Amino acid sequence: MPEHWPFLLAGGIMLFLFFGLGIASRKIRLPAVLLFIVLGIALSGLLNGYEEALHNVAEIGIVLLFFLLGLEFPLQRMLQISKRVWPAGLMDVVLNLGLAFLIALAFGLNLTVAFLIGAVAYASSSSITIKMLEEKKRLASPEAEFILALLIFEDLVAPILVSFLAGIYAGVDVTAQNMALLMVKIVALTAGAIVIGYYGFRRLGAFVEKYLETDLMPLFAVGIAFAYAGLAVVLGLSEVLGAFLAGVMLSETGRSRELEHLILPVRNLTLPFFFFWFGTTIYIGDGVPMAALLVVLVLWSILAKMLVGFYGGRLYGLSDRAALRAGMSLGQRGEFSAIIAALAPPAIRTFSGVYILSTALVGILLFNRAPAWSRWLHQKYFDKRDRSPNTGSNKAAH
Repeated sequence: MPEHWPFLLAGGIMLFLFFGLGIASRKIRLPAVLLFIVLGIALSGLLNGYEEALHNVAEIGIVLLFFLLGLEFPLQRMLQISKRVWPAGLMDVVLNLGLAFLIALAFGLNLTVAFLIGAVAYASSSSITIKMLEEKKRLASPEAEFILALLIFEDLVAPILVSFLAGIYAGVDVTAQNMALLMVKIVALTAGAIVIGYYGFRRLGAFVEKYLETDLMPLFAVGIAFAYAGLAVVLGLSEVLGAFLAGVMLSETGRSRELEHLILPVRNLTLPFFFFWFGTTIYIGDGVPMAALLVVLVLWSILAKMLVGFYGGRLYGLSDRAALRAGMSLGQRGEFSAIIAALAPPAIRTFSGVYILSTALVGILLFNRAPAWSRWLHQKYFDKRDRSPNTGSNKAAH
């Protein structure tokens, strides 16, 4: 786009492009997030002069995404989810973050870059997974509750990961003293949010209800989101952690649904700019860096999520067949991986972008085939294991 075009004109054209891609994504049954990233890659050379404005709008979208995410997690709900899903969640951290980190180290990367790649490989895409559950009418399936609980666990871990990595890439040396200071800041910011939410916002339910129907409440809610996100930045942490904690604080008012309804349209306008902006930072003209690592990491990432889904699902109480379906429904990476990858140097950002697109496409394929393939695997292996030699009865629950 020519530099002399007003940003309003350029922004309007981009919104129309996002709208068109959103329609196309429904037709071809691919998440719009992926198409926004691809559009960014395609148009990256045409945005001279707009980079700063684009990044600022993208940052607003991400702050509102995590703010709305925090609204879903009152303190009591976080405790309830953690108690039941923590074995699967811990397995997820070890296999996807930990083993991906070790794989990157084995390919000769340094500790910081290897940890970032492990973080990129960690979380399944909440937006893609939930959208697929809705489209395939599997929200009422036995495994849906487990999948959603695991996604929530990842949603709780991801802001901490982002903040930790943001501190490192802001120039903090990786020493025991600096890492301990970083953790103290994270704990202090989190503890502050808990205290303010529990002793402050919990008593403001009537105040929020009084002004919900006015045009003042979005100013109040978004102001808190921006302020606490900004405080996190001042402390050398990530704005997404501050925004998430701001949402947790306001969730204590008991008016999360109404507040979400007010903020959601603004998030929907600004969030596509983040994925588009992320795409503009990916340059593949010189080829994909570390292609061998990419292939190994994609294969391991898909296998690791299948293991977490199956064994974690069994620990959660799912039947073998439901756990198989869960394992084949978690492979896709998306928004959190992109947020973490945006912190990386250019070459690692390109590597991460190709990784995200690859796992998303493979994960969507597996998700679509999960019911049929899990049924085949169950009949071929688990039915034989569970069939009694005396009665020939099949004991496996479906």
